[in-house]
Amino acid sequence: MRDDARDADALSLPNTDWLRHVLIVSGPAEAVATFQIAAAGLGAVPWLSPDLDLLEEDRVMALLHPPDGSAGLTLARARALARQIRSAIETNQQRVTAAIGRVRTCPFDLHALLPVPDCVLALGPDDPASLAWLRTHWGVVQALRHVRLKTGSDDRRLRRSARLEVAFWAADWTPWAAMQAVRQRWPTLVFDIRPDYGGE
Repeated sequence: MRDDARDADALSLPNTDWLRHVLIVSGPAEAVATFQIAAAGLGAVPWLSPDLDLLEEDRVMALLHPPDGSAGLTLARARALARQIRSAIETNQQRVTAAIGRVRTCPFDLHALLPVPDCVLALGPDDPASLAWLRTHWGVVQALRHVRLKTGSDDRRLRRSARLEVAFWAADWTPWAAMQAVRQRWPTLVFDIRPDYGGE
């Protein structure tokens, strides 16, 4: 996140503090299965970088004059590296965009459940309006990470009810806004989210 965007979002920490969570979803087997299908996605957000030219130029300046005061690169090397980074960003954007809706390897994807609107995606992830949308609808300003399914709903001992357990890491906070939205959408399910604050 760029410094100007971080300043605009007073709730964002200077360095992301990743908080581990366990989410347990339980209730009627059919509803759990429906939720599991809806929650599965790529686990990434197809952001657009609205001004890659400016981003590349900013990176050149940072490589020429590193903020920590260390010796910078030559202009030619700074430009070459900044161009490579820009190319990597463009390639990643294309891959994510192509995979959205087709790849469903993440068992609890906030963008699958509560998609970021195209008009917000076009602003990029650092725009204050994007951060405000994420804070309002997800409760966190980044996609969840290290999401893994701990248990499935295919336990043969459970016929009418099912249980789904997912572990994940969230940036700085618990995605309370997203949890409120899914509770309203699936009123027959119980959503038990447990943040791990690192206590004994």
